[in-house]
Amino acid sequence: MSKLSVALALILSAVVAAPALAARIPVDAKLMALINPDGDGTVDLKEAQSAGAKKFKQLDTDSDGTLDAKELSGLVTADELKAADPDNDGTLDLKEYEALIEKRFNTANPDDDGTLDEAELETPAGQSLLGLIA
Repeated sequence: MSKLSVALALILSAVVAAPALAARIPVDAKLMALINPDGDGTVDLKEAQSAGAKKFKQLDTDSDGTLDAKELSGLVTADELKAADPDNDGTLDLKEYEALIEKRFNTANPDDDGTLDEAELETPAGQSLLGLIA
């Protein structure tokens, strides 16, 4: 087997093993109204966590107050779940989920101004955050 064949096989196996990526979330007026209730055109951490709390309730299909890997499918990887789960119970409660939102918010905020505008929400980091809050 050539080096190229081996490399392609490794890449293919990594892609197949990766969790399904969430579909791209369009940043439009409807979404901004949902996650930016004050209408200033930017999303701050408090707004992101408020929208995230609503999303948490939607994802909590068994209404047990936590999200397990199945409920978080496509939104977090197994490694992200483990890192966001300091009590190691295999689930995220709302506080742990909000901490994950904060981590993704900070990653999506490279200018560190405390808000995310539409351009920042369109980036891969912004899209990752939107998966948790929209």
